[in-house]
Amino acid sequence: MTAATLIAEGRAVLGIELGSTRIKACLVGENPTNVLAVGSHEWQNELVDGVWTYGLDDVWAGLQSAFAALVDDARARHGEAPTQFAAIGVSAMMHGYLAFDERDELLVPFRTWRNTSTAAAAAELTGLFGVNIPLRWSIAHLHQAVLNGESHVADVRFVTTLAGYVHWRLTGERALGVGDASGMFPIDAEGADYDPGMLAQYDATVAGSALATPLRRMLPSILPAGATAGALTAEGAALLDPTGALQPGAVFCPPEGDAGTGMVATNAVAPGTGNVSAGTSIFAMVVLAKPLQRVHPELDVVATPAGHPVAMVHCNNGTSELAAWVGVFRRFAELTGSPIDADEAYRLLLLEALDGAADAGGVFAYNQVAGEPIADLSEGRPLIVRTPESELSLANTMRALVYGVFATLSLGMRTLHDEGVTIDLMQAHGGLFRTAGVAQRLLAAALDAPVGVAESASEGGAWGIALLASFTAARDTEDGADLADYLESRVFSHGGSTVVAPDPADVAGFTAYLAQYEAGLEIQRRAIDALPASRSAEPQGASS
Repeated sequence: MTAATLIAEGRAVLGIELGSTRIKACLVGENPTNVLAVGSHEWQNELVDGVWTYGLDDVWAGLQSAFAALVDDARARHGEAPTQFAAIGVSAMMHGYLAFDERDELLVPFRTWRNTSTAAAAAELTGLFGVNIPLRWSIAHLHQAVLNGESHVADVRFVTTLAGYVHWRLTGERALGVGDASGMFPIDAEGADYDPGMLAQYDATVAGSALATPLRRMLPSILPAGATAGALTAEGAALLDPTGALQPGAVFCPPEGDAGTGMVATNAVAPGTGNVSAGTSIFAMVVLAKPLQRVHPELDVVATPAGHPVAMVHCNNGTSELAAWVGVFRRFAELTGSPIDADEAYRLLLLEALDGAADAGGVFAYNQVAGEPIADLSEGRPLIVRTPESELSLANTMRALVYGVFATLSLGMRTLHDEGVTIDLMQAHGGLFRTAGVAQRLLAAALDAPVGVAESASEGGAWGIALLASFTAARDTEDGADLADYLESRVFSHGGSTVVAPDPADVAGFTAYLAQYEAGLEIQRRAIDALPASRSAEPQGASS
Protein backbone atom coordinates (compact mmCIF):
# COMPACT_ATOMS: atom_id res chain seq x y z
CA MET A 1 0.00 0.00 0.00
CA THR A 2 1.40 3.42 -0.91
CA ALA A 3 1.99 6.18 1.62
CA ALA A 4 -0.62 8.30 -0.13
CA THR A 5 -3.24 5.57 0.32
CA LEU A 6 -2.32 5.07 3.99
CA ILE A 7 -2.73 8.77 4.63
CA ALA A 8 -5.93 9.12 2.63
CA GLU A 9 -7.56 6.13 4.36
CA GLY A 10 -6.59 7.31 7.85
CA ARG A 11 -4.29 4.38 8.58
CA ALA A 12 -1.25 6.47 9.54
CA VAL A 13 -0.31 7.13 13.18
CA LEU A 14 0.46 10.55 14.65
CA GLY A 15 2.92 11.25 17.46
CA ILE A 16 3.27 14.69 19.06
CA GLU A 17 5.83 15.75 21.64
CA LEU A 18 6.10 19.07 23.44
CA GLY A 19 9.82 19.36 24.12
CA SER A 20 11.71 22.13 25.84
CA THR A 21 12.58 24.05 22.68
CA ARG A 22 10.47 22.43 19.95
CA ILE A 23 7.00 20.99 19.58
CA LYS A 24 7.37 18.13 17.12
CA ALA A 25 4.87 16.04 15.17
CA CYS A 26 5.72 12.75 13.46
CA LEU A 27 3.55 10.67 11.13
CA VAL A 28 4.35 6.97 10.69
CA GLY A 29 2.87 4.23 8.54
CA GLU A 30 1.65 0.73 9.38
CA ASN A 31 5.34 -0.13 9.56
CA PRO A 32 6.24 2.36 12.33
CA THR A 33 9.85 2.63 11.17
CA ASN A 34 8.55 4.40 8.06
CA VAL A 35 8.33 8.12 8.87
CA LEU A 36 5.90 9.65 6.39
CA ALA A 37 5.94 13.31 7.43
CA VAL A 38 7.16 15.62 10.18
CA GLY A 39 6.39 19.09 11.47
CA SER A 40 7.80 21.28 14.21
CA HIS A 41 7.42 24.60 16.00
CA GLU A 42 10.12 26.33 18.04
CA TRP A 43 9.30 27.80 21.42
CA GLN A 44 11.04 28.80 24.64
CA ASN A 45 10.21 28.78 28.31
CA GLU A 46 10.19 32.11 30.16
CA LEU A 47 11.41 33.05 33.61
CA VAL A 48 8.48 35.06 34.96
CA ASP A 49 8.56 36.29 38.57
CA GLY A 50 11.17 33.64 39.33
CA VAL A 51 9.16 30.79 37.79
CA TRP A 52 10.10 28.87 34.63
CA THR A 53 6.88 28.59 32.64
CA TYR A 54 5.15 28.28 29.27
CA GLY A 55 1.82 30.01 28.59
CA LEU A 56 -1.05 27.67 27.72
CA ASP A 57 -1.93 29.89 24.76
CA ASP A 58 1.60 29.17 23.50
CA VAL A 59 0.95 25.44 23.96
CA TRP A 60 -2.00 25.51 21.57
CA ALA A 61 -0.47 27.93 19.10
CA GLY A 62 2.62 25.71 18.95
CA LEU A 63 0.64 22.50 18.58
CA GLN A 64 -1.40 23.98 15.75
CA SER A 65 1.75 25.24 14.03
CA ALA A 66 3.53 21.86 14.29
CA PHE A 67 0.44 20.00 13.07
CA ALA A 68 -0.02 22.36 10.13
CA ALA A 69 3.65 21.89 9.20
CA LEU A 70 3.19 18.11 9.27
CA VAL A 71 0.10 18.36 7.04
CA ASP A 72 2.04 20.51 4.58
CA ASP A 73 4.95 18.04 4.60
CA ALA A 74 2.63 15.09 3.97
CA ARG A 75 0.97 16.91 1.07
CA ALA A 76 4.35 17.88 -0.41
CA ARG A 77 5.81 14.37 -0.09
CA HIS A 78 2.81 12.21 -0.92
CA GLY A 79 0.14 14.42 -2.46
CA GLU A 80 -2.27 13.69 0.42
CA ALA A 81 -3.07 15.67 3.57
CA PRO A 82 -4.18 13.58 6.59
CA THR A 83 -7.67 14.24 7.92
CA GLN A 84 -7.93 11.22 10.22
CA PHE A 85 -5.55 8.81 11.95
CA ALA A 86 -5.49 5.22 13.13
CA ALA A 87 -4.05 6.34 16.47
CA ILE A 88 -2.54 9.41 18.15
CA GLY A 89 -0.13 9.84 21.04
CA VAL A 90 0.91 12.91 23.05
CA SER A 91 4.14 13.26 24.96
CA ALA A 92 5.74 16.20 26.76
CA MET A 93 8.33 17.24 29.28
CA MET A 94 7.87 15.19 32.44
CA HIS A 95 6.92 16.43 35.88
CA GLY A 96 6.01 19.99 36.74
CA TYR A 97 2.72 21.35 38.01
CA LEU A 98 -0.53 22.22 36.26
CA ALA A 99 -3.30 22.75 38.81
CA PHE A 100 -6.98 23.32 37.96
CA ASP A 101 -10.08 24.20 39.96
CA GLU A 102 -13.56 22.68 39.84
CA ARG A 103 -14.38 24.75 36.73
CA ASP A 104 -11.25 23.40 35.00
CA GLU A 105 -9.57 26.81 35.16
CA LEU A 106 -5.79 26.99 35.55
CA LEU A 107 -5.02 28.32 39.02
CA VAL A 108 -1.36 29.40 38.65
CA PRO A 109 0.98 29.55 35.66
CA PHE A 110 2.45 26.18 34.61
CA ARG A 111 5.46 25.40 36.79
CA THR A 112 7.89 23.34 34.73
CA TRP A 113 10.43 20.68 35.64
CA ARG A 114 13.11 23.38 35.55
CA ASN A 115 12.03 25.10 38.76
CA THR A 116 14.13 24.34 41.84
CA SER A 117 12.04 26.20 44.42
CA THR A 118 10.63 23.05 46.04
CA ALA A 119 13.60 21.94 48.16
CA ALA A 120 11.76 22.10 51.50
CA ALA A 121 8.81 20.07 50.20
CA ALA A 122 11.00 17.50 48.45
CA ALA A 123 13.09 16.96 51.59
CA GLU A 124 10.01 16.59 53.81
CA LEU A 125 8.34 14.13 51.44
CA THR A 126 11.51 12.10 50.98
CA GLY A 127 11.66 11.67 54.73
CA LEU A 128 7.95 10.86 54.96
CA PHE A 129 7.87 8.24 52.19
CA GLY A 130 11.37 6.79 52.46
CA VAL A 131 11.90 7.23 48.70
CA ASN A 132 13.60 10.08 46.87
CA ILE A 133 11.17 12.81 45.82
CA PRO A 134 12.96 15.11 43.34
CA LEU A 135 12.38 18.84 43.28
CA ARG A 136 10.65 18.75 39.89
CA TRP A 137 8.01 16.10 40.71
CA SER A 138 4.39 17.26 40.72
CA ILE A 139 3.86 16.27 44.33
CA ALA A 140 6.85 18.39 45.39
CA HIS A 141 5.31 21.43 43.66
CA LEU A 142 1.91 20.82 45.23
CA HIS A 143 3.33 20.29 48.70
CA GLN A 144 5.56 23.36 48.44
CA ALA A 145 2.44 25.39 47.65
CA VAL A 146 0.85 23.92 50.80
CA LEU A 147 3.94 24.79 52.89
CA ASN A 148 3.99 28.30 51.43
CA GLY A 149 0.32 28.81 52.26
CA GLU A 150 -0.44 29.79 48.66
CA SER A 151 -4.00 30.98 48.26
CA HIS A 152 -4.78 28.74 45.28
CA VAL A 153 -4.28 25.52 47.26
CA ALA A 154 -7.83 25.48 48.63
CA ASP A 155 -9.21 25.46 45.09
CA VAL A 156 -7.09 22.64 43.62
CA ARG A 157 -9.23 19.81 42.23
CA PHE A 158 -7.02 18.35 39.48
CA VAL A 159 -3.25 18.22 39.01
CA THR A 160 -1.53 16.89 35.90
CA THR A 161 1.54 17.11 33.69
CA LEU A 162 1.81 18.92 30.36
CA ALA A 163 1.23 15.68 28.40
CA GLY A 164 -1.74 14.88 30.61
CA TYR A 165 -3.20 18.35 30.08
CA VAL A 166 -2.97 18.22 26.28
CA HIS A 167 -4.38 14.68 26.21
CA TRP A 168 -7.27 15.75 28.46
CA ARG A 169 -8.18 18.65 26.20
CA LEU A 170 -8.01 16.49 23.05
CA THR A 171 -9.91 13.47 24.42
CA GLY A 172 -11.75 14.53 27.56
CA GLU A 173 -9.89 11.79 29.50
CA ARG A 174 -7.89 12.59 32.65
CA ALA A 175 -5.32 9.83 32.22
CA LEU A 176 -1.55 9.34 32.14
CA GLY A 177 0.80 6.62 31.04
CA VAL A 178 2.52 4.89 33.91
CA GLY A 179 5.90 6.42 33.02
CA ASP A 180 4.67 10.01 33.21
CA ALA A 181 2.54 9.26 36.28
CA SER A 182 5.61 7.96 38.10
CA GLY A 183 6.99 11.51 37.97
CA MET A 184 3.91 12.91 39.68
CA PHE A 185 3.77 10.64 42.74
CA PRO A 186 5.42 7.31 43.67
CA ILE A 187 3.70 4.30 42.12
CA ASP A 188 3.23 0.81 43.54
CA ALA A 189 5.58 -2.12 42.95
CA GLU A 190 3.40 -3.51 40.15
CA GLY A 191 3.41 -0.18 38.28
CA ALA A 192 -0.39 -0.24 38.21
CA ASP A 193 -1.36 2.75 40.37
CA TYR A 194 -0.06 5.33 42.83
CA ASP A 195 1.25 3.80 46.05
CA PRO A 196 -1.82 3.57 48.33
CA GLY A 197 0.16 3.66 51.56
CA MET A 198 1.97 6.82 50.56
CA LEU A 199 -1.29 8.43 49.44
CA ALA A 200 -2.70 7.79 52.90
CA GLN A 201 0.45 9.15 54.53
CA TYR A 202 0.22 12.32 52.49
CA ASP A 203 -3.45 12.92 53.24
CA ALA A 204 -2.72 12.48 56.94
CA THR A 205 0.23 14.88 56.75
CA VAL A 206 -1.79 17.71 55.16
CA ALA A 207 -4.93 17.16 57.24
CA GLY A 208 -5.97 20.54 58.55
CA SER A 209 -4.29 22.43 55.69
CA ALA A 210 -6.12 24.33 52.98
CA LEU A 211 -5.90 21.31 50.66
CA ALA A 212 -9.52 20.19 50.62
CA THR A 213 -9.51 17.14 48.32
CA PRO A 214 -7.89 13.73 48.96
CA LEU A 215 -4.80 13.48 46.79
CA ARG A 216 -5.88 10.43 44.79
CA ARG A 217 -8.97 12.28 43.55
CA MET A 218 -6.73 15.07 42.22
CA LEU A 219 -4.46 12.82 40.17
CA PRO A 220 -5.01 11.37 36.68
CA SER A 221 -5.77 7.68 36.27
CA ILE A 222 -2.85 5.46 35.24
CA LEU A 223 -2.79 3.31 32.11
CA PRO A 224 -0.02 0.99 30.83
CA ALA A 225 1.47 0.99 27.35
CA GLY A 226 -0.90 -0.59 24.85
CA ALA A 227 -4.09 0.53 26.60
CA THR A 228 -6.63 2.73 24.82
CA ALA A 229 -6.83 6.11 26.55
CA GLY A 230 -9.81 7.67 24.83
CA ALA A 231 -10.42 9.07 21.37
CA LEU A 232 -10.11 12.42 19.62
CA THR A 233 -13.24 14.47 20.26
CA ALA A 234 -14.72 17.04 17.90
CA GLU A 235 -13.57 19.76 20.30
CA GLY A 236 -10.09 18.26 20.39
CA ALA A 237 -9.89 18.06 16.61
CA ALA A 238 -10.78 21.75 16.37
CA LEU A 239 -8.08 22.61 18.93
CA LEU A 240 -5.40 20.76 16.98
CA ASP A 241 -6.57 21.82 13.52
CA PRO A 242 -8.58 25.07 13.42
CA THR A 243 -9.11 24.65 9.64
CA GLY A 244 -11.76 22.00 10.40
CA ALA A 245 -10.23 19.37 8.12
CA LEU A 246 -9.23 17.00 10.94
CA GLN A 247 -11.95 14.49 11.80
CA PRO A 248 -12.58 13.12 15.33
CA GLY A 249 -12.45 9.47 16.31
CA ALA A 250 -8.78 8.42 16.36
CA VAL A 251 -7.88 6.31 19.41
CA PHE A 252 -5.18 7.58 21.76
CA CYS A 253 -2.43 5.73 23.59
CA PRO A 254 -1.77 6.84 27.19
CA PRO A 255 0.09 10.17 27.25
CA GLU A 256 3.73 9.85 28.26
CA GLY A 257 6.67 11.93 29.38
CA ASP A 258 9.78 12.54 27.33
CA ALA A 259 11.72 10.06 29.45
CA GLY A 260 9.33 7.27 28.48
CA THR A 261 9.34 8.16 24.80
CA GLY A 262 13.13 8.31 24.87
CA MET A 263 13.26 4.77 26.23
CA VAL A 264 10.88 3.59 23.52
CA ALA A 265 12.75 5.42 20.74
CA THR A 266 16.00 3.72 21.78
CA ASN A 267 14.52 0.27 22.53
CA ALA A 268 15.50 0.56 26.19
CA VAL A 269 12.39 -0.71 27.99
CA ALA A 270 13.48 -4.19 29.16
CA PRO A 271 15.38 -4.79 32.44
CA GLY A 272 19.11 -4.29 31.97
CA THR A 273 18.79 -1.74 29.17
CA GLY A 274 19.45 1.99 29.37
CA ASN A 275 19.52 5.22 27.43
CA VAL A 276 20.68 8.83 27.53
CA SER A 277 18.56 11.68 26.18
CA ALA A 278 20.34 14.98 25.48
CA GLY A 279 18.40 18.18 24.93
CA THR A 280 17.68 21.24 27.07
CA SER A 281 17.96 18.82 29.96
CA ILE A 282 19.99 15.63 29.92
CA PHE A 283 19.06 12.41 31.65
CA ALA A 284 19.97 8.76 31.79
CA MET A 285 17.50 5.92 32.34
CA VAL A 286 18.52 2.42 33.43
CA VAL A 287 15.78 -0.22 33.66
CA LEU A 288 16.41 -2.08 36.92
CA ALA A 289 16.62 -5.83 37.29
CA LYS A 290 16.30 -5.49 41.08
CA PRO A 291 15.38 -2.69 43.52
CA LEU A 292 17.99 -0.18 44.66
CA GLN A 293 19.42 -0.89 48.11
CA ARG A 294 19.25 2.69 49.41
CA VAL A 295 17.59 6.04 48.82
CA HIS A 296 19.79 8.39 46.80
CA PRO A 297 19.07 12.06 46.13
CA GLU A 298 20.80 11.70 42.74
CA LEU A 299 18.45 8.94 41.58
CA ASP A 300 14.73 9.05 40.82
CA VAL A 301 12.89 5.75 40.73
CA VAL A 302 10.35 6.08 37.93
CA ALA A 303 8.92 3.57 35.46
CA THR A 304 8.93 2.55 31.83
CA PRO A 305 5.66 2.99 29.91
CA ALA A 306 5.06 -0.69 30.66
CA GLY A 307 5.59 -0.23 34.43
CA HIS A 308 9.11 -1.64 35.00
CA PRO A 309 11.15 0.30 37.62
CA VAL A 310 13.80 2.65 36.27
CA ALA A 311 16.66 4.50 37.93
CA MET A 312 16.77 7.98 36.43
CA VAL A 313 19.64 10.46 36.66
CA HIS A 314 18.14 13.79 35.61
CA CYS A 315 20.11 17.00 35.09
CA ASN A 316 18.23 20.24 34.53
CA ASN A 317 20.88 21.58 32.16
CA GLY A 318 21.86 19.93 28.90
CA THR A 319 22.68 21.51 25.56
CA SER A 320 21.36 25.07 25.95
CA GLU A 321 24.73 26.63 26.78
CA LEU A 322 26.46 24.69 24.00
CA ALA A 323 23.76 25.95 21.61
CA ALA A 324 24.36 29.53 22.74
CA TRP A 325 28.07 29.23 21.92
CA VAL A 326 27.29 27.70 18.53
CA GLY A 327 25.13 30.77 17.94
CA VAL A 328 28.09 33.03 18.80
CA PHE A 329 30.28 31.28 16.25
CA ARG A 330 27.52 31.40 13.63
CA ARG A 331 27.27 35.16 14.14
CA PHE A 332 31.03 35.49 13.63
CA ALA A 333 30.68 33.53 10.39
CA GLU A 334 27.98 35.99 9.26
CA LEU A 335 30.29 38.92 9.99
CA THR A 336 32.95 37.39 7.76
CA GLY A 337 30.46 37.24 4.91
CA SER A 338 30.22 33.43 5.05
CA PRO A 339 27.00 32.58 6.92
CA ILE A 340 26.51 28.98 7.96
CA ASP A 341 23.41 27.03 8.99
CA ALA A 342 23.04 25.48 12.41
CA ASP A 343 23.57 21.84 11.39
CA GLU A 344 26.81 22.63 9.57
CA ALA A 345 28.02 24.79 12.47
CA TYR A 346 27.44 21.94 14.90
CA ARG A 347 29.19 19.49 12.58
CA LEU A 348 32.32 21.62 12.21
CA LEU A 349 32.53 22.64 15.86
CA LEU A 350 31.91 19.14 17.22
CA LEU A 351 34.55 17.69 14.91
CA GLU A 352 36.94 20.38 16.15
CA ALA A 353 36.36 19.12 19.71
CA LEU A 354 38.04 15.84 18.78
CA ASP A 355 41.29 17.77 18.18
CA GLY A 356 41.24 19.13 21.74
CA ALA A 357 43.31 17.71 24.58
CA ALA A 358 41.76 14.67 26.24
CA ASP A 359 41.20 16.72 29.42
CA ALA A 360 40.23 19.87 27.46
CA GLY A 361 43.60 21.42 28.27
CA GLY A 362 42.61 23.20 31.47
CA VAL A 363 39.42 24.77 30.04
CA PHE A 364 36.20 24.08 31.95
CA ALA A 365 32.65 24.80 30.83
CA TYR A 366 29.75 25.04 33.28
CA ASN A 367 26.45 24.76 31.42
CA GLN A 368 24.06 25.63 34.26
CA VAL A 369 21.51 28.06 32.83
CA ALA A 370 19.07 26.98 35.57
CA GLY A 371 19.55 25.47 39.02
CA GLU A 372 21.07 21.99 39.20
CA PRO A 373 20.16 19.78 42.20
CA ILE A 374 22.80 17.13 41.46
CA ALA A 375 25.49 19.82 41.69
CA ASP A 376 23.77 21.49 44.66
CA LEU A 377 23.23 24.72 42.69
CA SER A 378 20.07 26.67 43.48
CA GLU A 379 20.37 28.79 40.33
CA GLY A 380 22.34 28.77 37.10
CA ARG A 381 25.42 30.84 36.25
CA PRO A 382 26.95 29.57 32.98
CA LEU A 383 30.73 29.95 33.04
CA ILE A 384 33.85 29.14 31.09
CA VAL A 385 36.82 28.94 33.42
CA ARG A 386 40.44 28.15 32.69
CA THR A 387 43.72 27.97 34.52
CA PRO A 388 46.44 30.49 33.63
CA GLU A 389 48.60 27.83 32.00
CA SER A 390 45.73 26.38 29.94
CA GLU A 391 45.73 26.48 26.15
CA LEU A 392 42.72 28.52 25.08
CA SER A 393 42.04 27.04 21.66
CA LEU A 394 38.83 26.44 19.76
CA ALA A 395 39.37 22.68 20.01
CA ASN A 396 39.84 22.74 23.79
CA THR A 397 36.91 25.11 24.24
CA MET A 398 34.60 22.91 22.19
CA ARG A 399 35.70 19.75 24.00
CA ALA A 400 35.11 21.51 27.33
CA LEU A 401 31.63 22.61 26.21
CA VAL A 402 30.67 19.04 25.21
CA TYR A 403 32.20 17.64 28.42
CA GLY A 404 30.16 20.26 30.29
CA VAL A 405 26.94 18.78 28.85
CA PHE A 406 27.87 15.38 30.32
CA ALA A 407 29.60 16.39 33.57
CA THR A 408 26.73 16.50 36.07
CA LEU A 409 25.22 13.40 34.44
CA SER A 410 28.49 11.60 35.16
CA LEU A 411 28.37 12.76 38.80
CA GLY A 412 24.92 11.22 39.16
CA MET A 413 25.86 8.01 37.38
CA ARG A 414 28.55 7.33 39.97
CA THR A 415 25.75 6.57 42.41
CA LEU A 416 24.41 3.81 40.16
CA HIS A 417 27.90 2.34 39.93
CA ASP A 418 28.14 2.37 43.74
CA GLU A 419 24.83 0.44 43.85
CA GLY A 420 26.43 -2.28 41.75
CA VAL A 421 24.33 -1.53 38.67
CA THR A 422 26.35 -2.50 35.61
CA ILE A 423 25.90 -0.84 32.23
CA ASP A 424 26.64 -3.02 29.25
CA LEU A 425 25.37 -0.51 26.69
CA MET A 426 23.71 2.90 26.78
CA GLN A 427 21.68 4.01 23.78
CA ALA A 428 21.82 7.76 23.14
CA HIS A 429 19.44 10.03 21.27
CA GLY A 430 18.85 13.71 20.63
CA GLY A 431 20.01 16.24 18.07
CA LEU A 432 23.49 16.42 19.64
CA PHE A 433 24.20 12.98 18.16
CA ARG A 434 23.42 13.93 14.55
CA THR A 435 27.13 14.53 13.91
CA ALA A 436 28.37 10.96 13.74
CA GLY A 437 30.87 9.78 16.30
CA VAL A 438 31.67 12.97 18.24
CA ALA A 439 29.22 13.44 21.12
CA GLN A 440 28.81 9.65 21.13
CA ARG A 441 32.55 9.11 21.66
CA LEU A 442 32.78 11.74 24.40
CA LEU A 443 29.68 10.39 26.17
CA ALA A 444 31.26 6.93 26.14
CA ALA A 445 34.26 8.48 27.90
CA ALA A 446 32.03 10.25 30.44
CA LEU A 447 30.12 7.04 31.27
CA ASP A 448 33.08 4.68 30.74
CA ALA A 449 30.64 2.42 28.91
CA PRO A 450 29.78 1.64 25.29
CA VAL A 451 27.29 4.04 23.72
CA GLY A 452 25.02 3.13 20.82
CA VAL A 453 23.37 5.60 18.47
CA ALA A 454 20.66 4.34 16.14
CA GLU A 455 19.89 5.71 12.71
CA SER A 456 16.68 7.11 14.22
CA ALA A 457 18.49 8.81 17.13
CA SER A 458 17.64 12.35 16.07
CA GLU A 459 13.92 11.56 15.51
CA GLY A 460 13.41 11.86 19.26
CA GLY A 461 10.32 11.63 21.40
CA ALA A 462 7.74 12.46 18.72
CA TRP A 463 8.74 9.22 17.01
CA GLY A 464 8.79 7.44 20.39
CA ILE A 465 5.20 8.42 21.18
CA ALA A 466 4.20 7.50 17.61
CA LEU A 467 5.59 4.02 18.34
CA LEU A 468 3.49 3.84 21.53
CA ALA A 469 0.40 4.92 19.59
CA SER A 470 1.20 2.24 16.97
CA PHE A 471 1.48 -0.30 19.79
CA THR A 472 -1.99 0.68 21.03
CA ALA A 473 -3.38 0.35 17.51
CA ALA A 474 -1.77 -3.08 17.17
CA ARG A 475 -3.14 -4.22 20.53
CA ASP A 476 -6.61 -3.11 19.42
CA THR A 477 -6.45 -5.34 16.33
CA GLU A 478 -4.14 -8.21 17.33
CA ASP A 479 -3.41 -10.53 20.24
CA GLY A 480 -0.28 -8.45 20.71
CA ALA A 481 2.97 -9.07 22.54
CA ASP A 482 4.21 -6.90 25.39
CA LEU A 483 5.96 -3.60 24.64
CA ALA A 484 9.51 -4.96 24.68
CA ASP A 485 8.59 -7.79 22.31
CA TYR A 486 6.69 -5.43 20.04
CA LEU A 487 9.62 -3.06 19.74
CA GLU A 488 12.09 -5.88 19.19
CA SER A 489 10.03 -7.65 16.53
CA ARG A 490 8.28 -4.78 14.73
CA VAL A 491 10.64 -1.82 15.05
CA PHE A 492 14.24 -2.69 15.88
CA SER A 493 14.66 -6.13 14.34
CA HIS A 494 16.79 -4.63 11.57
CA GLY A 495 19.42 -3.32 14.01
CA GLY A 496 20.87 -0.10 12.63
CA SER A 497 22.69 1.03 15.80
CA THR A 498 26.35 2.07 15.75
CA VAL A 499 28.18 1.32 19.00
CA VAL A 500 31.30 3.14 20.18
CA ALA A 501 33.39 1.71 23.03
CA PRO A 502 35.11 4.13 25.43
CA ASP A 503 38.63 5.10 24.39
CA PRO A 504 41.02 4.70 27.38
CA ALA A 505 42.72 8.03 26.65
CA ASP A 506 39.36 9.82 26.51
CA VAL A 507 38.25 8.14 29.76
CA ALA A 508 41.43 9.25 31.54
CA GLY A 509 41.05 12.75 30.12
CA PHE A 510 37.40 13.08 31.16
CA THR A 511 38.19 11.72 34.64
CA ALA A 512 40.83 14.42 35.09
CA TYR A 513 38.46 17.05 33.71
CA LEU A 514 35.63 15.98 36.02
CA ALA A 515 37.78 16.12 39.16
CA GLN A 516 38.68 19.76 38.48
CA TYR A 517 35.15 20.53 37.28
CA GLU A 518 33.67 19.29 40.55
CA ALA A 519 36.12 21.35 42.60
CA GLY A 520 35.28 24.41 40.50
CA LEU A 521 31.54 24.23 41.25
CA GLU A 522 32.25 26.47 44.22
CA ILE A 523 32.89 29.29 41.72
CA GLN A 524 29.26 29.01 40.59
CA ARG A 525 27.95 29.05 44.15
CA ARG A 526 29.80 32.29 44.79
CA ALA A 527 28.60 33.72 41.47
CA ILE A 528 24.98 33.05 42.49
CA ASP A 529 25.48 35.31 45.50
CA ALA A 530 27.54 37.92 43.65
CA LEU A 531 25.53 38.17 40.41
CA PRO A 532 21.74 38.29 40.95
CA ALA A 533 19.83 36.78 38.06
CA SER A 534 17.22 38.62 36.02
CA ARG A 535 13.70 37.38 36.77
CA SER A 536 12.21 38.37 33.42
CA ALA A 537 13.29 35.97 30.67
CA GLU A 538 15.55 33.08 29.83
CA PRO A 539 18.76 33.68 27.89
CA GLN A 540 18.28 32.72 24.27
CA GLY A 541 19.50 29.45 22.85
CA ALA A 542 17.97 26.26 21.54
CA SER A 543 19.08 22.70 21.81
CA SER A 544 20.59 21.13 18.74
